[in-house]
Amino acid sequence: MRFSFANAWNAQLLDTNYANWRRDPSSVDASWAAFFEGFEFGSANHKNGATADTVTAATAIDLSLQTRVDGLVYAYRTLGHTIATLDPLEDKAPEQPLLSLEELKIKESELDTVVSSRYFLKGKQFTVRDLIDTLKKIYSSNFGVEFMHIQNPKVRNWLRERLENRDLNPPVNPPGQKLRLRSVLKAEKFEQFLHTRFVGQKRFSLQGGESLMVILNTVLEKCPSLGVSDIMMGMAHRGRLTVLANFLHKSLEHLFTEFSENYIPHLDNGDGDVKYHLGYETIRNTANGDKVHVNLAPNPSHLEAVDPVVEGKARARQRILGDTEERSRVLPLLIHGDAAFAGQGLVAEVLNMSQLPGYETGGTLHIIVNNQIGFTTLPPDARSTAYCTDVAKMIEAPIFHVNGDDPDSVAFVTELAFEFRQEFKRDVVVDMYCYRRYGHNEGDEPAFTQPKLYTEISDHPSVSRIFREKLTASGSLSATEIEELEKLLQTDLETALANVKTKGERTGKGDRQSFAGSTAIFQPTYTHATVDTSISKETLTRIVNALVTVPEGFRVQPKIKRILLDPRAKALANGGPYDWAFGEALAFGALLTEGVPVRLSGQDSRRGTFSQRHSVLYDAETRERHIPLKALAEGDARFCVYNSFLSEAAVLGFDYGYSLDYPSMLTLWEAQFGDFANGAQVIIDQFIVSSESKWQRPSGLVMLLPHGYEGQGPEHSSARLERFLQLCAEDNIQVANVTTPAQYFHILRRQVKRDFRKPLVLMTPKSLLRQELCVSREEDFTNGGFQEILDAPLLGRPEHITRVIFCSGKVYYDLLKYRDAKKITDTAFIRIEQLYPVALEKLDAIVDRYENATHYVWCQEEPRNMGAWTHIAPYLSKVTAHGVAYAGRHASASTAVGSKAWHDRQQNELIQEAFRV
Repeated sequence: MRFSFANAWNAQLLDTNYANWRRDPSSVDASWAAFFEGFEFGSANHKNGATADTVTAATAIDLSLQTRVDGLVYAYRTLGHTIATLDPLEDKAPEQPLLSLEELKIKESELDTVVSSRYFLKGKQFTVRDLIDTLKKIYSSNFGVEFMHIQNPKVRNWLRERLENRDLNPPVNPPGQKLRLRSVLKAEKFEQFLHTRFVGQKRFSLQGGESLMVILNTVLEKCPSLGVSDIMMGMAHRGRLTVLANFLHKSLEHLFTEFSENYIPHLDNGDGDVKYHLGYETIRNTANGDKVHVNLAPNPSHLEAVDPVVEGKARARQRILGDTEERSRVLPLLIHGDAAFAGQGLVAEVLNMSQLPGYETGGTLHIIVNNQIGFTTLPPDARSTAYCTDVAKMIEAPIFHVNGDDPDSVAFVTELAFEFRQEFKRDVVVDMYCYRRYGHNEGDEPAFTQPKLYTEISDHPSVSRIFREKLTASGSLSATEIEELEKLLQTDLETALANVKTKGERTGKGDRQSFAGSTAIFQPTYTHATVDTSISKETLTRIVNALVTVPEGFRVQPKIKRILLDPRAKALANGGPYDWAFGEALAFGALLTEGVPVRLSGQDSRRGTFSQRHSVLYDAETRERHIPLKALAEGDARFCVYNSFLSEAAVLGFDYGYSLDYPSMLTLWEAQFGDFANGAQVIIDQFIVSSESKWQRPSGLVMLLPHGYEGQGPEHSSARLERFLQLCAEDNIQVANVTTPAQYFHILRRQVKRDFRKPLVLMTPKSLLRQELCVSREEDFTNGGFQEILDAPLLGRPEHITRVIFCSGKVYYDLLKYRDAKKITDTAFIRIEQLYPVALEKLDAIVDRYENATHYVWCQEEPRNMGAWTHIAPYLSKVTAHGVAYAGRHASASTAVGSKAWHDRQQNELIQEAFRV
């Protein structure tokens, strides 16, 4: 908390630095520059042109005191939050030596001197004593604000003016305070009801942090006046049931039913999830009758993993509503725990993306339910920073720390934070200090590890009790009114539980009807039926012409013209060849002409990791951008391609969230190398492959993962195909490793042409991008659709085939090259282009063509314990009569060897083995 300039508030030091700053602002430390920015030094005589030498004893205020008074104001703006009474469990405010009179060089004899500062309340006069008291009320009451780290003076001054010009003794507001009391009482009564009626069941109680409901209801009521129509929410499990019941108004009867030990959710082809992970959406009416759409995303126990998903959902919703310029109608609202906000790296990733093109959502309102403990870990063991929120300073977000035992202060800072977000379209944090009345869950005994803390908590009055005593003392509400409110809330809970018992518990599984407000989306059963995804010759010609045409005066780089534009124009004239990147561009372009928008994001995706895509062209002199595919847009269709920041988890989570709320768009995330998807494993495991089973939330997201063994070492060879295949079940995802540009073209188009959505995990090539055999012809795009199983041209006749080699992806071309060089006529290749779901009937039909085959082999590049072998072997055994042999690398701890020579030797051996095993 120490600042380099705050240790010696003396006139000589200030004057020296001030003179340097006036001469050259960049010559002083940034903290000094911020200090001087808000005001100038000296007395009123300085304003009229007098210098320090002309100031006489007749000056009303000694210059040295004036300087120290201005420093005092700045010190409270900067450090006032450190002595605010934030912790409900502390009896007195913390001390800050840097705000002591001694440190500020103010004498006791000067406390009754009348002073003023042109830079505080427009020069209003105070005694020094009253000035300090006023500054404490502004910056060190039951809330404190960190905002002086914000560099932009416009932003900083906006906050300062609203803090300093507010009424420090606001009039009593019975209607508003009654709503706040109702919010905390409803939360408390709900939690107590669950505690007594469903003893020992996990619910991750909000008790101690009930003022979270004041925050949410304050936001709701402010939405209409601030132009917000939608709230996109994400939160972990702490307090989630209370939020579902009392903010989203999920049926109490349904919630109570979910507590039944015999309850089985009504799902279709899935297992569901625990009640404190489920999502919900509703239309809430404000007190004035305005409607606000509220959506709470489902999420796993992986705490902050939902953050990027919510951001993606919010951006998608903004696009649907046409809110892509201001981004003011849709509010992303994330609720965090203090330990997670400080401890989870994904928080920093999501903060970092907040102002980036392609990922910005107009600012997020972050709410910290700061119960000052993480499971059993206290703050000294949980972070190296003064506050759990310090990570948010990296994007210069203002941070409001507030005492959760004071609902009025909670409401005030929430309104101000919300207004800030709408004004500046930037992230803002409300850090609500509270406590956790019980253990991490209801089966936990917190006194085992924090006996002293939990003795204090057990003796501490509840939020509602403290607030109701405040309201009755001020006359805002009578004790009778509060008692009637409590009885009404209790009656609602009792009635809902009685209705559940009367109706009986639902236990049947298989009903596809979701309850009102459920975020579940049921879709048709997966089918292997071929979808016609071809395009006409006219459409193909239109797309290629757009790809090779640049605006008049645009200076295309000569090499780009030579290696990209000219070959594409030539391919159009000759009917081919079309390489991989060309096939992709045709797929994107065809969808755009049909009104289907396309979003592609990832590290270096505009150019492509391997300089293959060049979806954005740059003027050789001005770097002006030209995006050829934008010329093809029809209606609302847009081609959006973004170079993401260096993150996997946050960006993949964002694009997954986008795909949920904009299913008619083709949404793709591309890894720089497939191996890098490892950094996003939580998003893959907890959302992409399982969310349809857990939450009935289908996604059509495409993951492009460069994969292939070319001697580039362990970190640039494998996209961990085996991991995705191990996660396959219940037709949850599609995993493919296709071998031709046309197949790539058709599988991308198939994603949005069917009446159901499944994530597509696609192994994409590296060396095949420029492999002369890995090309397609015009007719491959103007006919048919994606083929899950592909045969290959033979050197002999089908009846002469004795060996069938099954394979997938790049290794096919190595096998083909070897067969043709050796003129082997008794071997056929069957390419399994889609490894899951396996089109078993189609595979069986192709195998049956080779009725004289006696040797069946699976060949792969990956080590035996990796790749597709263990996944595909059971399927192959069903369609072959003689069993299937393995040809590939031996089992290995590492994905690949580091030596190119050793790689080449292994590759040659596995290819030869495929023809002899």
